[in-house]
Order: sequence, then C-alpha cells, then structure tokens
Amino acid sequence: MSEQLSSPPKALEAFHLPTTTPSSKGEARRRSKTWIWLPILLLLGVGFYVGVVRRQHRTRLSESVALKKDGGSSAVIPVVAAKARRGSIGVYFTGLGSVTPIYTVTVKTRIDGQLMRILYKEGELVHQGDWLAEIDPRPYEVQLEQANAQLARDQATLENARLDLTRYETLLPQNAIPEQQVATQKAIVAQDEAAIKTDQAQIDNAKLSISYCHIESPLTGRIGLRLVDPGNMVHASDSAGLLVITQIQPISVIFTIPEDQLGAVLGKARSGHQLKVDAFDREMQSKIAQGTLTTFDNQIDPTTGTLKLRATFENQDNSLFPNQFVNARLLVEQKQGVTIVPTAAIQRNSQKIYAYVVGNDSKITVRDVKPGAVEGDDSEIMSGVAPGEVVVLSGVDKLQDGSKVNVHFEGKGAAKDSVLVR
Repeated sequence: MSEQLSSPPKALEAFHLPTTTPSSKGEARRRSKTWIWLPILLLLGVGFYVGVVRRQHRTRLSESVALKKDGGSSAVIPVVAAKARRGSIGVYFTGLGSVTPIYTVTVKTRIDGQLMRILYKEGELVHQGDWLAEIDPRPYEVQLEQANAQLARDQATLENARLDLTRYETLLPQNAIPEQQVATQKAIVAQDEAAIKTDQAQIDNAKLSISYCHIESPLTGRIGLRLVDPGNMVHASDSAGLLVITQIQPISVIFTIPEDQLGAVLGKARSGHQLKVDAFDREMQSKIAQGTLTTFDNQIDPTTGTLKLRATFENQDNSLFPNQFVNARLLVEQKQGVTIVPTAAIQRNSQKIYAYVVGNDSKITVRDVKPGAVEGDDSEIMSGVAPGEVVVLSGVDKLQDGSKVNVHFEGKGAAKDSVLVR
C-alpha cells in the first residue's frame, strides 16, 4: 500500500514536462548574446558609412575651393572654337509670305450650247492660244446660212431699187414723172443699203458665235481640275466657268514687313537698287528660289502695322506653287569688311550679350559684344571681338573668366588641331 502511494500515478506521466538539461541552457544563452550584438554591429556600420561620406564631401569641397582660389588653372577644359574673320555679310529683313500667281483666269463660255469635247488634261501646262474645249457649233452655222440668204435677197432688192432710181432720174428732166417719186425712190435705195449692212452684221455675229464655240487659252499657265464634263449644257451666264488657268512662270510672293523697316527698303528702291528676295521653306532651313522685289502696296495695314510687298520669281523649275507658305528674306544691304564669327559663339543671359575669347595663354576672357547682322550660321560683331581672335563655340558650360582651355578648331580633326593656344 505504501509503495503505491510513493510512486506517481501513470496517468500523470503523460503530462510530465521535460526537464532542462545543461546543453539546452547553453544554447539559449548563446542565442540571447547574438540578438544583443546585432543592433551594436548595425550602429557601427551606419556610423562608418556616415564618416566615409562626410570625409569624401569635405575632400570635394576643399578641391573646389582650391580650384576657385587659383582661377581654375589646374584643370584644362576641352572646347571647340573658331577664329573671327573679316568679310562681308548681308542685312536681311524677313517676313511671312504666300505664293500668289500674277494672273489667274476663270475660263467661261461666251455663248450657250452643249459642251462637246475637252481638249486638255487636268493639271497640264497650256500655252496662250491652245484649244481647250469645243461647244456644238451647228446652231450658229445655221444662223450664218440664214444671214447669208437674207443678205443675198436684200442685195437683189437693192440692185432693183438702184435701177429704178436711175430711170426716174432720167425721166425727171423731161417732166415725165413727178419730183416726189424720185425722192421716194432715193429713200428706198437708202433703206435697202441699210438692210444690207444689217445682214452683214448678222453674218459677222454668226461667225463670231462659231469662233466662240472653240475655246482657246487666254494665257500660258497650268490648268486646274475640270469643272464641267462634256455633254453638259453651258451658258454665258454660268458663274463657275469651265476651268481655271493659273500663271506659274513667272510667279510672285506677297509678304509683309514691319512699318519701321519701310524707310530702309524705300531708300534702296528709290536709289535704283534692284533688291533681291529669297524664298525659304516653312522651317527656314532650305532656300527654294530667288527673285527680285517688284512693288509695294499703297497703304500700311493699321491692325498689324505691316506693309505688303510683292517679289517676282521666274520659277523655271516650278519650285513655287500657288498659295504655298514661304518665308521671304529681303536683302537690304551688303556690309563689307566687318568682323564675322559663328553665331554659336555669341552667348546671352538676362543681363548681357558676351563671348568667351581665348587668349594667347589659352585662358578664357569673358567679353561683352555687340552683335549686328545675321546671315545663316554667321553673325556680325560690331564691337568686342577683333578679326583673328579665337572664340569658343561649344563646351561653355564649365567656363569662367580665367579658365584654361584646350582648343579644338571647328571643322578640323581633333587629333591634329587639339592644341593649346600660344
């Protein structure tokens, strides 16, 4: 009985927790030490990274300060440059323009009738006097025959009246007929002569109508799209017409200039100069044709303050097309012996216009310049740069007064001409 009470019941053995051994205690202790060191190592890494970044920043700052103190002479900056030269350049006035035909004709019929034939092709070039269309001439040929028949009858009547008048004038001295009868016969002859003239006018009218049946080109130009098809009845009162012919050789461009530029243009025109006008495309990149200034409008548009000018172009290659948009560039003056640099050499900011000039010691000098006329990629320098001096075109973003540069001249090989200016 006592042995049974001293031993635990078997039912409790199933819920008995495992006892902790020395090996399991050591493993738990090592895990707790690992979790303690992880935050410490992380803090040490962050501190090391911050220290390195600060050291690099201080190094770069000290280098930049040192570079500013010695004027940047320790760094040689490669640039592309060109030499200013002495030459000629044109003074141009530019305006928006539209290609406008000198003559545009809507061909209409002068008579009523049926359109029988079309003798042209749409869009082709026709010459003055070419046959374009034919209207049925038969009704007018019949009128011509009627007029000829009437003329023949009236001519016979007139001949008989003249014979009677001759006889009456012979009998009048003999007092064989009264004088009144002779006067009446003279009036009859005059009436018959007038009838002859009327008949002749009818004949001429019929012939003219027949000639109008053959429609000819009134000028040399290009035909547009056909407006009336063969077989339709056409009338002289039709407003649309049969076709439209536009003269394209020569052709003109009407463009505008501001009124404050009018004085210079008028001065040149009155002195007898024939001013040249170049027509450029919409992007002002390629030259289409060259012509001459022809005339001015008679008044300035008060709403825009501009004046219309007309320039004439031969247009032998048909490069200009009616109603085409162009940029017209009027040459007003050709300046000789001026200083010219590439336009890229001229720098601008909100305060001034300047250029980077390379000295004999390969150092940069920033100079204020006064630009003048511009022609293509070249610009006139009125003051600030002299012919022969070297100006920087590209690579200016790092330049300042006193910077040392290595010059590559524009349009030449870098290996051959990458030199310091001496």
